[in-house]
Amino acid sequence: QVQVVESGGGLVQAGGSLRLSCVASGSISSINTVGWYRQIPGTQREFVAGISRGGNTNYAASVKGRFSISRDDADNTVYLQMNSLQPEDTAVYYCYADDRLGFSSWGQGTQVTVSS
Repeated sequence: QVQVVESGGGLVQAGGSLRLSCVASGSISSINTVGWYRQIPGTQREFVAGISRGGNTNYAASVKGRFSISRDDADNTVYLQMNSLQPEDTAVYYCYADDRLGFSSWGQGTQVTVSS
C-alpha cells in the first residue's frame, strides 16, 4: 500500500508562487502515476496535474503554462510548482498516487489561498 503526505500550501497574493510537495511512502515500486487534484468547498474535486512513472506529464487546461509538476525519485517526492497564482486557484489541493492495480491513495490535502 502507498501513503502520500502533502505540504506547502499557504496564503499568497495574486501573481505569486507556491510549491507543493507530496512525499510517498510504502510500496513505492507499485506506483504508476502521482498527481494533484483540487477542490473548492461545495464543488467536485478537479484534476490539476499528473506525472507518470515514465515521466509523462499532464495538466488541466486552466493551469497549463502556469503550473509545473516534477519529481525527485531519490526523495520519493513529487512537486507542484504554481506560478502566476490567481484567486480562482484557491482550493484544497490533494495529492494522489495510483498503483498498477488502479488503486488510488490520497493525502489529507493542503489549503492554498490566493488573495486578490
